[in-house]
Amino acid sequence: MQSYTIGQAARLLGVSPDTARRWADAGRVATHRDEAGRRLIDGRDLAAFSVELAKAGGGDEDPSYTSVRNAFPGIVTAIKLGDVAAQVDIQAGPHRLVSLLTREAVEELGLEVGMEATARVKSTNVHIDRL
Repeated sequence: MQSYTIGQAARLLGVSPDTARRWADAGRVATHRDEAGRRLIDGRDLAAFSVELAKAGGGDEDPSYTSVRNAFPGIVTAIKLGDVAAQVDIQAGPHRLVSLLTREAVEELGLEVGMEATARVKSTNVHIDRL
C-alpha cells in the first residue's frame, strides 16, 4: 500500500503542509514513521480522511485548484468493479470525481483505493491517469 508524506497529503487535500501537519498532530489522520523518521500517512487512511473532510465542507483554507487543463490530482477513494465496467471515485481536494471505465482499464492501471491519480475532464468524459 502506498504511503504519503505530509506534503504530498497536503497537496492531495488542497491545503498547506502546515494544515495537514496540524491535523496529524491532533490525531485527525493517523501517521507512522518510516526508517528515515519521516511522518507518513497510509493511502487508505488518507482516502478515508479526504472523503470525511469533503463531507464536512473542506479544510481550514480555500483550495487552490483551477480548471487549467482540466486536471484534478487526487486520491482514489472507491473502486466498484463489474464484469465489464468499473466505477472509480477520486477525491481531489473538495471535488469528488467519478469515472466510468472498463474493468480492463482499471486492472491495467493497477488502480487501488488510497493511490494517487489524476482525473482529466474533457466535456462529459473523465479520464484517469495513474501517477
